[in-house]
Amino acid sequence: MSKILIRGAKVLGGEPQDVLIDGDTIAEVGTGLSADGAEVVEADGKVLLPGLVDLHTHLREPGREDSETVLTGTRAAASGGYTAVFAMANTFPVADTAGVVEQVWRLGQQHGYCDVQPIGAVTVGLEGSKLAELGAMHESAAGVTVFSDDGKCVHDAVIMRRALEYVKAFGGVVAQHAQEPRLTEGAEMNEGVVSAELGLGGWPAVAEESIIARDVLLADHVGSRVHICHLSTAGSVEIVRWAKSRGIDVTAEVTPHHLLLTDELVRTYNPVYKVNPPLRTERDVLALREALADGTIDIVATDHAPHPHEDKDCEWAAAAMGMVGLETALSVVQETMVDTGLLNWAGVADRMSFTPARIGQATGHGRPVSAGEPANLTLVDTAYRGLVDPAGFASRSRNTPYEGRELPGRVTHTWLRGKATLVDGKLT
Repeated sequence: MSKILIRGAKVLGGEPQDVLIDGDTIAEVGTGLSADGAEVVEADGKVLLPGLVDLHTHLREPGREDSETVLTGTRAAASGGYTAVFAMANTFPVADTAGVVEQVWRLGQQHGYCDVQPIGAVTVGLEGSKLAELGAMHESAAGVTVFSDDGKCVHDAVIMRRALEYVKAFGGVVAQHAQEPRLTEGAEMNEGVVSAELGLGGWPAVAEESIIARDVLLADHVGSRVHICHLSTAGSVEIVRWAKSRGIDVTAEVTPHHLLLTDELVRTYNPVYKVNPPLRTERDVLALREALADGTIDIVATDHAPHPHEDKDCEWAAAAMGMVGLETALSVVQETMVDTGLLNWAGVADRMSFTPARIGQATGHGRPVSAGEPANLTLVDTAYRGLVDPAGFASRSRNTPYEGRELPGRVTHTWLRGKATLVDGKLT
């Protein structure tokens, strides 16, 4: 592989430096590096980050290739600056066996736009009644370490306890979709003033908070790790903060859309804003931003949830829940966290690369931008501002809540082990 010199990049938002890639490795970082024999990328003060890692992506394959495939999903990931994604288990068939997780893993290897690490289901068929083949999935070629029934909650406390005990044996983690099902029957949006005015079924914050409270206590009881998916309420923040103060091994994620959007948007009845968990209030949004800034919330995860046109372009009650997010995540984080002064770019690297890689044990990802490290990198033009146009997405689906909205920042280049997957904003 050839040498690449990235010249004049602000590494993690610091002073401009040159970064020399030789093959699949960062060879040198410094100033005034020689370009002899190297392809030169003029960064002109753009921010260079370690390749982003998404702990929560829905790639839909196998079974819902009309929404997304591993190929289109990883192309979307590369467009958004990601070099590794964790693929959720709610496929058809469900990724609850070694065979299915290996299929997804091999498809990721085959397409090569980013690394794909499958997440295994906690229970057979996501039905919540019987543990899936956790050990077999871990011992498979895919080496699964993260397990989740995301899309559904592991609502049975005994099953959740057993899962936490099981994964403890090999250092795994259970990622919980916190939603008490009995409290959300018929729910269509956040329970509050807006739901009352619109006459839509309310989704109370306590449905999320009660499961998180239970699960951090279970994790403490068995001495295991639990990860909270798409945390969305101010109350959930306080529970996680309390658990961490007690030394309980809990981590949590927030999605970009929960950092920016509120339930006021549901007044439009546009199903693009229908998501699980639902968009919450302005108070919740501000609490989530502050918690991400102070480390109570550990990471940003996209919950990239693609759907075909016919599943979203319909009446609110019939519409599928979910939004695509891989290609806009970094821009939303810049808008809500960096441009507001809550995080610097080193903080973004921590929340979107270093820490998700650590939680998911993504080997070779989330590494410092320094000599000897794998050349998994993304270059961001932070001065750019532009309107979001889903027609240009690499994802197979277009269900973005940001269409026509101006957002800052644009990923111009992504490198996976030294190979360019995105150059000047175009996939290779």
